[in-house]
Amino acid sequence: MEDAVFQAKFSKDIAQVLSVDPGLRLREFAKFLDCSEDSALNALAEISGLKFIKKFTVDGEVLKKIPYQLVTEYKILPIGIDGNTVSFAICWPLTNSQIRWITVATGYDVECSLGHTDAIIKFIGESFGLPGVAAQGIDDEQNWEDVENEDAIVIKFVNNLLKRCIEARATDIHFEPQRSSLTIRYRVDGDLVIARVPENLKKFQAAIISRLKIMAKLNISEKRHPQDGKILFKMPQGPLDIRVSTLPTTYGESVSLRILANGNGPIELNDLELDQPRKTLLKDALARPHGIILVTGPTGSGKSTTLSACLRELRVPNKRLMTVEDPIEYEIQGVNQTQVNPEIGLTFASVLRSILRQDPDIIMIGEIRDRETAEIAIRASITGHLVLSTLHTNDSVGTLTRLRDIGVEDFLLSSAIRLIVAQRLVRKLCPHCAKGEDFKKMSRQEAERIFKSELSTALMACGCDHCDGLGYYGRMGVFEILDVNDAIRKAIVERKLEVEIRSIAAENGMLTLKDDVLDKIKNGTTSIEEAMRIIEH
Repeated sequence: MEDAVFQAKFSKDIAQVLSVDPGLRLREFAKFLDCSEDSALNALAEISGLKFIKKFTVDGEVLKKIPYQLVTEYKILPIGIDGNTVSFAICWPLTNSQIRWITVATGYDVECSLGHTDAIIKFIGESFGLPGVAAQGIDDEQNWEDVENEDAIVIKFVNNLLKRCIEARATDIHFEPQRSSLTIRYRVDGDLVIARVPENLKKFQAAIISRLKIMAKLNISEKRHPQDGKILFKMPQGPLDIRVSTLPTTYGESVSLRILANGNGPIELNDLELDQPRKTLLKDALARPHGIILVTGPTGSGKSTTLSACLRELRVPNKRLMTVEDPIEYEIQGVNQTQVNPEIGLTFASVLRSILRQDPDIIMIGEIRDRETAEIAIRASITGHLVLSTLHTNDSVGTLTRLRDIGVEDFLLSSAIRLIVAQRLVRKLCPHCAKGEDFKKMSRQEAERIFKSELSTALMACGCDHCDGLGYYGRMGVFEILDVNDAIRKAIVERKLEVEIRSIAAENGMLTLKDDVLDKIKNGTTSIEEAMRIIEH
């Protein structure tokens, strides 16, 4: 390819081209040449007079000396040093201005070689906090050359981190101050992953915490009391709500972010991992005109997602749906949603009293926390309303004991409750790398003892580039549904023990959490280790 052709295609507005994602830039170039990306890199190397290297090793010691902003903005990695010259692997030919900035910032002369774009970007993501995710630049209007003060550096770092965590499917981000450093961890598929903070940004710990508080419109001078706020963060797919909580600790304020309405949850009832018999049970209960449907489980088990799927199933023009939540996690078109605010007396109980005067057909309560809320919910259900809510219990039958403990009478339980759904979340095996393999003898024997079933078809997590070496990608629900039929109602009124009620439910065909997760092991969607993590031995 002639140099003039290349110049006509790309150099006319090189400043604009350099602001584009380098992966996209290379794909466009390969498309223009009608060749593979390797061939495009070879052609680009020949045109620009650079060397193309398929494999390279990053010099970690030199990397520590290079400003974080240069590495992430220009997508460069040091691969060697010879005297006063540093060799860099780059995604795209640098401009003279960029080379000058690198020389000024590092004090080294610069020598460049073209490397694989994906490899460079992935290494940058892993080095600066997020495995397998590209480090993005600050706002499109601002270049690294414009960053002249601490505030701009902190703003850019926080924006980058939030963007990359969201792209990595994080649900929570935790900023945890230590004696001489700031630990940042984010939760993906229920597990926490450490985000490594660049050495030259650790000194900005207080500024990073203050930046988050400013974004959440919190009082930055108040450091002795917990505060709660919210960030509306813009992403290409639309704005996201991020709930912010601060808490004083020994070495400063700990800040936790909960990413809400991120579109990761199922949007319809059919998207839940329910087999047909249990799906029919749930749909039949939702079709009833009154009664209580409870979804139970520990924090982070997907209860709100299940309730939102149920509300979408119930959303019809001739029904009035109202909710009281803390917070509103999923906005649902056509549903009247209210968020509690205890500071001004807007509690679950007080909102429920007002909702009952709003002529609702269906009421969703974010959580039953006390006797007053429970009694109002039951009163609503026996006066012609369908009520949906959540409770923190270990299983479906244990929910009855929990309601008794907070003071609900047995005759009210038996007459009001229609269905109890207990659930957990398990990680799904990555479809790209999961495979069958001989487990350790004790591991298999223990699992077969717990599940009382042979597990010869089980798969195990292995790890690949698609799942960042974790072996899992995404999560799914594991369910146990207690249908409160005549036999269960009679057992409740007679104050039978949990074990007796569970036995009656099993005789009536109830499948437990253990049964459901066993099915998921056998069909290859999760592993023995993951299942045993959530099942009581």
